[in-house]
Amino acid sequence: MKKVLTYGTFDLLHIGHINLLKRAKDLGDYLVVGLSADSFNEEKKKESYHSFENRKIILESIRFVDEVISEHSWDQKVQDVLKHEIDLFVMGDDWEGHFDFLKQYCEVIYLPRTQGVSTSQIKTDINCVENG
Repeated sequence: MKKVLTYGTFDLLHIGHINLLKRAKDLGDYLVVGLSADSFNEEKKKESYHSFENRKIILESIRFVDEVISEHSWDQKVQDVLKHEIDLFVMGDDWEGHFDFLKQYCEVIYLPRTQGVSTSQIKTDINCVENG
């Protein structure tokens, strides 16, 4: 069985997230998603609308996702790859090169992002409408 791992905040779920999860799952048999904990998002200065618990429930309801684990720090990726016996690490190409250090533990692939959609843009658009 080929195990795939990806990470993200997955707040305000949109088609770009679904495309990433589907493409990641298509590359293997079992998809593990590392979901940023609320405390880690605070450390990254990233605001989530949904709590970790709610984002986890949402992700677990997506048919491409087999398992959701919590991400608490940048440094845990090697441990997660080893602990979950990951064969392939997948991220969007906006992270190109950032995780090449994992290549000594598993294959690393950066997938093209879905054009025209991002959580940041959705938040900006909603804020413009509300303040319109």
